[in-house]
Amino acid sequence: MLRRSFLSLLPAPLAASRQYKADIAIIGASTGGCAAALAALRNGLRVVLTEETAWIGGQITSQLVSAFDEHPWIEGAGCTRSYRDFRNAIRRHYRLYYPLSESARNRSNLSPGGGLVSNFQCDPRAALHVLEAMLAPYLASGRLTLLLKHKPTAVDTAADRIRAVTVTALETQIARTIEAAYFLDATELGDLLPLSNTEYVTGFESRAVTNEPSAPAQANPANEQAFTMCFAIDYLEGEDHTIEKPAQYAFWRDYVPELKPAWSGKLLGWSMSNPRTLAPRMLHFDPAESRRGPASAPLNLWLYRRIAARENFTAGSLASDISLINWPQNDYWLGRLIDVPEAGFRKHVDAAKQLSLSLLYWMQTEAPRPKGGYGWRGLRLRPDIAGTDDGLAMYPYIREARRIAAEFTVAEQHVGANARMQITGKRDAGLTAAVFPDSVGVGSYRIDLHPTSTGDNYLDISSLPFQIPLGALLPKRVENLLPACKNLGVTHITNGCYRLHPVEWNIGEAAALTVAHALATRQTPRQIRNNKKSMATLQEKLTEDGVEIAWRTPGPR
Repeated sequence: MLRRSFLSLLPAPLAASRQYKADIAIIGASTGGCAAALAALRNGLRVVLTEETAWIGGQITSQLVSAFDEHPWIEGAGCTRSYRDFRNAIRRHYRLYYPLSESARNRSNLSPGGGLVSNFQCDPRAALHVLEAMLAPYLASGRLTLLLKHKPTAVDTAADRIRAVTVTALETQIARTIEAAYFLDATELGDLLPLSNTEYVTGFESRAVTNEPSAPAQANPANEQAFTMCFAIDYLEGEDHTIEKPAQYAFWRDYVPELKPAWSGKLLGWSMSNPRTLAPRMLHFDPAESRRGPASAPLNLWLYRRIAARENFTAGSLASDISLINWPQNDYWLGRLIDVPEAGFRKHVDAAKQLSLSLLYWMQTEAPRPKGGYGWRGLRLRPDIAGTDDGLAMYPYIREARRIAAEFTVAEQHVGANARMQITGKRDAGLTAAVFPDSVGVGSYRIDLHPTSTGDNYLDISSLPFQIPLGALLPKRVENLLPACKNLGVTHITNGCYRLHPVEWNIGEAAALTVAHALATRQTPRQIRNNKKSMATLQEKLTEDGVEIAWRTPGPR
C-alpha cells in the first residue's frame, strides 16, 4: 500500500467548510511554502496552506529531489536557522527509527545517502515525516488549516489588492474560498500571478533589458528550462525487475538532442555536454560500486544522487543502495509547462514520464556495462519511495517558474563572478556579490541553467555567495501578494542560482516574516522597504528569528 500523508489523516479544522479566513494564505506547500507556514505560525498568525499534490514539501518530497542541492558551507553558514533545524531533525529521525550503523549514528553531519551532489541526501519520506511533525501542533491547535490536493483556480481582486483566492479540490471539484490579509504564491510555477493579473516575466530577457553579459540580444519568453520526472531505484544482482517496454521507447532510445551548441550524442548514453564547457563529458554507471573512485575517474551516476548508502545501515537491513534518478538523461525540454493549456501541460508531463521510464528500461536492457555486456536487469523501480503507482514523482521537478515583475530584479551583474570582476575590478578575497541594503536572506549556488524548451544547451556560470533583497519579493503594483518559491524578482539567468533548496526555503521564510512584521506594525512591505528605520527593524527581527542577512564565508562557486 502506498504511503498516505500523515497530515491527511488528521482532522482539518472546518473540513467541510467552503470559506476560510486567515491572516496569511499560502498557496502551495512547496519547500518555500512549508518554510513560510512555519515562520508565520511561530509568529502567531493564522494560516491556510494549500497544496496541489498529496504531499507537502515540493522539491524535497513530491518531486523526489531529496538529494539536496546545497553549497559547501551549509553546515555552519549560509542558510536560516529553521532550515538547519529541519535538516538536523531528519538526522534525528534516522537515529530514532532507522537501523543505522554505529559509525553513521555517531556522525554529527550524517548524510544517509552519502551521495556526491552535496552534503545531505535522504529518503523523501523521512523529509515528509519531519515536515508533517513540524506542522502537526499547529493543525491540532486550529491555527493552521491544510488543504491537500487543492489547486488555485480563481482570484478576486480589488484595485491593487487580492481579496480572496479560490482553490478547487482535485478529487471532488469542490471549490473553497480563502480570504486573508496577505497571500503568498508558493506554487511551483507561480500560478497566482496570471490568476490575479499580477505582472510577471517568463523565459529569457534581452540584454537590452537586463544588461546581463550572458543574456541574448533578443528576448524569448518561451525559453524555459527542462523539467524532470524523477524516480528512485535500487539494484538486486541476479534478479530481473525489467519494466514493461515504454510506449515511446524507440523514440527516446534514438533521440539525439538538437541543441545549440550541440549535445554530445544520443540523450540515452553515458556522455553528456559538460555544463561549464559544453565539450563532451564521459560518465560512468555501475550500481555495484558503493564508493567514489579517484578524482580523475568519470562520475558514477549511481552515487551522484544516492539517498541510502548500505554502509550507513546495519548489515542486512538494506538489500541495496537506493539512488534518485535526476540526471541530464531524463531532463525533458521538448515542451514547456508555463502558460500552456491544461492539455498541453499533461501532454508534456506524460512525455517526460515516458522519457524517464525509457531511461530505466534502457539501463535495464541495453546500456553498455563498464566491464562488457549490456543492461542491469536487477535495477528495481521503487514506487513506495515516490508514493505513486507508476513509481515516478508525484509532480515534475520544476527549475523555472513565472517570475514577478518586481520592485528590484537580481541580475547577473549582481551575483556572477566574472560580471562582478568587470564591474568592481576586484578579484579573489575582495570579490563579493552585490550588497543589498534590504537583504532578507542569503544563498549560494552556481548559476546553473539546464537545456531549454527553445533549444539552448547548458548555461553554467560561476557565482558568488549572494543576498536575497526584499525588493525582489515585492511586485511592482500588487500590495498584498509576495512570492515564496522560485517566482521572485530574478532573471532567467539568476534564477539558476536562486532556485535551490536552502534558497527557496529562505525566500518563503523571509516572505512570511515580512508579512508578520507588516501586520504587527500596520505597514505594508513596500512601506517597510522604503523607510530605512523600518527596514532596519525588520532585519533585526529576521536576525532574531535565525535568518542570516549577510555572508560570513565568501568565495565563488
